[in-house]
Amino acid sequence: MDKININNLKIFAHHGVLAEEKRNGQYFFVSATLFVDTYKAGINDDLALTVNYDEVSHLINNIMTNNTYDLIETAANVIAASILKAYELVNEVLITIKKPSAPIALDFEDVSVCVHKKYHTAYVALGSNLGDSKKYLDNAVLVIKDNEFIRKVCVSSYIKTAPYGYTDQPDFLNACMVFETIYTPLELLDFLQSLENAANRVRHIHWGPRTLDLDILFYDDIAMYTERLKIPHPEIQKRDFVLKPLMELNPYFIHPVLGKSINTLLEELK
Repeated sequence: MDKININNLKIFAHHGVLAEEKRNGQYFFVSATLFVDTYKAGINDDLALTVNYDEVSHLINNIMTNNTYDLIETAANVIAASILKAYELVNEVLITIKKPSAPIALDFEDVSVCVHKKYHTAYVALGSNLGDSKKYLDNAVLVIKDNEFIRKVCVSSYIKTAPYGYTDQPDFLNACMVFETIYTPLELLDFLQSLENAANRVRHIHWGPRTLDLDILFYDDIAMYTERLKIPHPEIQKRDFVLKPLMELNPYFIHPVLGKSINTLLEELK
């Protein structure tokens, strides 16, 4: 990926934990590295095919001057997320904020914070077998598509499947979706669980009936296993109602732990 660098924008702003920092203000120096594919712009000599660094510079300046934060960590995160949301061509961004007048009673050049944000590819399973299942899935898809931290959403067909695990319950309507997101895995989990809670999801029975079930299947090619979240989802290879919708989205996606494609996992399950 190519890079566009904006180095040391000098911005007077009012950020800091101390009251006098907010009151008096000070100079900050902000640098941004934008990861962009510049091939088409370079071949066609067309500004519309790249990112206008003047616009980005003013976006950074507006965020720094129109807000007051205790921490430059907060300012850097807001700037990084704002650039990713505003410019579809930017897939990744590195923001550095230098604070040369930080309240340190020693000789120093500056204090700086560097924040790195990018879009990640997430695969999510959807399921419902209570109430109007199609409406629950449709509403979840709409809210996910409308989320400012998510883009490029693609949804599989809905399929009706028999219950898995606890079988004394109605059939399910299942689907999968893939999208790009700025969320970390746990942030994405929080967001998806908020949608389940909004649909009055209850968890009385393991694998039991539910109005809405949203499971993170894959997140890039990472493997993480915590008490709260396991990625890849440990049941993927056992569930045809997950593998079949995934086949529509990306049959050649490689399971990062098993080292096998979705197509191979489905054939082995059959």
